Amino acid sequence: MKKTQLHGLIFLLLIMALSISGCATSGIYTINMDYDAENAVIPFYLKPDEKALQSIIGVAEFIDKRKIDDPLVIGRVIEKGGVRVLVLPKYARPTYTIADGMRQYLRKAGYNLSGVVEPWDLNEKTIPKVSHIRVLIGGTIEEMEINCRRDFPTNTYTTKLKLTIHVADMQEKKILYRTTVEATTSLEHVAFSEDRMGYQASFALGDAIEKTFAKIELADKINEALSR
Repeated sequence: MKKTQLHGLIFLLLIMALSISGCATSGIYTINMDYDAENAVIPFYLKPDEKALQSIIGVAEFIDKRKIDDPLVIGRVIEKGGVRVLVLPKYARPTYTIADGMRQYLRKAGYNLSGVVEPWDLNEKTIPKVSHIRVLIGGTIEEMEINCRRDFPTNTYTTKLKLTIHVADMQEKKILYRTTVEATTSLEHVAFSEDRMGYQASFALGDAIEKTFAKIELADKINEALSR
């Protein structure tokens, strides 16, 4: 699906949800939250050897576990008069964006990756088996708040992200590693813009991804499974 089509679909779904709930709002903000691994510094212990390169890693689309009515809502802008305006992703679901960010990071590290696969519920008994994928990475969004409080003389941008990540051996149907990571950002700025909110969200996402793969034990589990 083209980005413009997805954007239109997201907007239509939100309008339908608001119509059903009778919720009134003064507008909608949309931001682009993504992760670019181009400048990532990869730990030496994460890089694959020749044997690991013979296998493929799959990253499943994440599951949103936030207690929220509409999973498209990723934050709010609190206007000067106190009105709360919803913030939505501009191009893709956050569950997909996080998984794709992890794919980009691992690809920068030198691994062979499949495309983003269907969500996995993180239960060992339900680990899917795909012949060409050895390691599966999945996870959940526990918290995601991308907010801005508009005020004078400055606007306060805050982002909070909490993820759980599971690494599994797809062929042996066994969970190898579990971890939780958190990332936060805070910024005071005289100007308000959706782009600045998106930048803060992207920074937090990058921090969470890099914290995940900075764990030596996780890197060891991935490489051991790929080398079997």
